[in-house]
Amino acid sequence: MANHPLKLGYKASAEQFGPRPLLDFAVQAEEAGFDSVWISDHFQPWRHTNGHAPFALSWLGSVGERTSRIELGTSVLTPTFRYQPAVVAQAFGTLGAMYPGRIILGVGSGESLNEIAVTGGEWPEPKERLARLREALALIKELWSNELVNFEGRYYRTRNATIYDRPDKPVPIYISAGGPVAAKFAGREGDGFICTSGKGDELYRDKLLPAVVEGAKSANRDPQTIEHTIEVKVSFDTDRERALQDTRIWSALALPAEDKANIHDPREMERKSAEVADQAHRRWLVSSDPEEHIEQIRPYIELGFTHLIFHAPGDDQSRFIQLYAKEILPRLRQRWG
Repeated sequence: MANHPLKLGYKASAEQFGPRPLLDFAVQAEEAGFDSVWISDHFQPWRHTNGHAPFALSWLGSVGERTSRIELGTSVLTPTFRYQPAVVAQAFGTLGAMYPGRIILGVGSGESLNEIAVTGGEWPEPKERLARLREALALIKELWSNELVNFEGRYYRTRNATIYDRPDKPVPIYISAGGPVAAKFAGREGDGFICTSGKGDELYRDKLLPAVVEGAKSANRDPQTIEHTIEVKVSFDTDRERALQDTRIWSALALPAEDKANIHDPREMERKSAEVADQAHRRWLVSSDPEEHIEQIRPYIELGFTHLIFHAPGDDQSRFIQLYAKEILPRLRQRWG
C-alpha cells in the first residue's frame, strides 16, 4: 500500500455521547495529532438507556468550522433508505465545498435499526441492500460530475437535477464491507474500503482484502490506489481492569451479525446485548502496556491497512485522546511512518 501514508484517526462515538461533548473531543483529537475524525450516521443507537444519535451531517459542518487540518468522514452513512441519494450528494457537495480536501463520504448498505424507524418499511435482504447502494453511488457520482441529471434507476429517479455547490475535485467515497461481495464492490467503485477489527485475521487476509483487489482489477484499477481503512476497537488505559470494564457498554458488538439484522428497536438491542456483556471485551484490543498494544495493532498494518480509525469505549474520552497521543500514536508512526 505504498500509495498511502499511514493515517491514524479517531472515531467520535456518536451512540455514547451527545453532539456538544463529541464536538469537543473532535477538536481535542486534532490538537493531539490525530489525522482524521469519523462519525457513524445512526438514527437510533444500539441501546435505549442513555443512548445518543446526533445527526452526523450537521455535526460534521460544526467540526469542520472548529478544526483546520483533520480529515472528516462518515463511518458509515447509508444513502439508500432514510435519504434519497441526491440529498446525500447535495449534503456532501456542500461539506466538500466548505472544507475542500478534508471530507470523506463513507457509505454502507445499512442496518434495520436505523432505517425502519424512519421508513416503516420491510427490511430487505442483503442482495437488495447492496443493489440499492450500487445504484445510489452511481447517481451520486453522476450528480457530482454532470449538470441536469435525469436518472432512471430501479430504486431512484431524478429529473433535471443539479448539485450547484460542490468542490472542484469530488469528495472521495469509501465503501464499507463485512463480506467479499461488498468488498469486491469497494474495489471496483470506491476510493477507499472500510471494515472493522476483531473478526479474525483470516476474514481480512483470505476474504475481504483479496476481494478488494479482485474488484479493482475487474475495473482496470490499481488496487494500491484504494485506501484500506479499518475501524480498530481499542480499550487502552494505564489501568488494565478499567480498560476491560470500559468495553461492557459496547456489548452489542459481541452479538453475531445475524442476531442484529432484524432488530429495529433500541430497547430490544439493549436487552440482547446485556446477555453477552461478559463477552464484550473479545471484540476489543484491551491493554495497559504500550508495547503489548502496538503488537495487538501490528497485524492490521501488516495486512495492508493504512488508515486506522481508533474507537475507544471509555466514558473519559479526553483521557483516552491524551494517553493515546502520548503513548501509542508516536510509536506507530515511528515504526510504520
